[in-house]
Amino acid sequence: MKTRTEEFADWGTDVIFGKQLGFRAWVLCCILRVVSWLFFLIIKTRLYLFSRRIKRVHYLGTFVVSVGNITAGGTGKTPVVELLARSLAARQRRCAILTRGYKSAELPASQHWIDKNTGRALTHPPKIASDGVTRYLSPLYAGDEPFMLARNLDKVSVLVDKDRVKSGIFAIEQLGCDTIILDDGMQYLKLKHEIDIVLVDCGAPFGTGSLLPRGTMREPRASLKRASYIILTKSEGKPQDELIATVRKYNPFADIIVTDHGPVHLENIFTGDIQPLDFLEDKYIACLSGIARPESFENLCSKLGAHVEIRRRYPDHYWFDQADMESFVERCADRAMDLIVTTEKDAVRFLKPEEMDVPIYFLRIQIDILQGQEHWDRMLERICHLSIKQPAQEWSEVL
Repeated sequence: MKTRTEEFADWGTDVIFGKQLGFRAWVLCCILRVVSWLFFLIIKTRLYLFSRRIKRVHYLGTFVVSVGNITAGGTGKTPVVELLARSLAARQRRCAILTRGYKSAELPASQHWIDKNTGRALTHPPKIASDGVTRYLSPLYAGDEPFMLARNLDKVSVLVDKDRVKSGIFAIEQLGCDTIILDDGMQYLKLKHEIDIVLVDCGAPFGTGSLLPRGTMREPRASLKRASYIILTKSEGKPQDELIATVRKYNPFADIIVTDHGPVHLENIFTGDIQPLDFLEDKYIACLSGIARPESFENLCSKLGAHVEIRRRYPDHYWFDQADMESFVERCADRAMDLIVTTEKDAVRFLKPEEMDVPIYFLRIQIDILQGQEHWDRMLERICHLSIKQPAQEWSEVL
């Protein structure tokens, strides 16, 4: 049963997305609109302070690529970060992905790491999900997306810390990295970005059209002008001329790359059994997810030939408990579902039910570049043909 707080949060979300009407919804919309104006002023002030260097911008002497967006969630950022890191690692770049680890738990004690320069243990290193060779943290402490990146990527470090300046210094000094990928970094202005990759979801390019908290936009559309490259995601192979024309109003110069999230295969969460996509053909399935835009995942399952009979949606990054899993599997067994399908991000947060009456698979997704492959290749070449990194102008004692 949901608590009253959860019920109010769900109702408020429905108000934001225009699914609730009436006097109470109108009042809440008015309040949120006022707060959104205050949020807009804060954004403009913050951008001004960083652009004028009134607030300090750290330069680490190493190439920094930011991957971010102007809306809250749902643009498919993690597969883009994975493709970028994999592509650079294949070209012999030593990459580190810096992420804040949204909703990850604090470690009971700091990880033990010996400073390679002094031989002494560092007192407050960032959380090390992976050093490119060894995976150190579980999904609970790394966060679902950082854990997924660490699991899928070899020769790429994944560091988790809200202070990504500290993480960057650690990556350079301790791990010998020469390329930093700033995950969800568009709004992280404390660290200088050489390249800004901004993602725009073709299905909901500007969210609800309003700034937080009235809507789902982190920044106004005009912020697209800061992008070096704009990647349109989840295009589903459809022409995007109209969206490209809209984006060009705010940024006439950035290279635009059109992509889709292409399914690769199905993988059993607990056995590792891999099945081809046609395994879903004519299957009666239940979709279980805790992501920002579950409808896109559910629609993809339908397009692959599955009959989606049950749709269970949780909030983004929701941590499933044993009771959630037991009750859902039991419900699916009662309805004679052939299998349960979830996303790869959700799969790392699953607990194994005591009774496995219905198999549970996740859908492995990768980014397919449909238009602008030459822009992507040129960006990789731009990063890879840099001169040897130079020492930073000033190192902070943050480790």
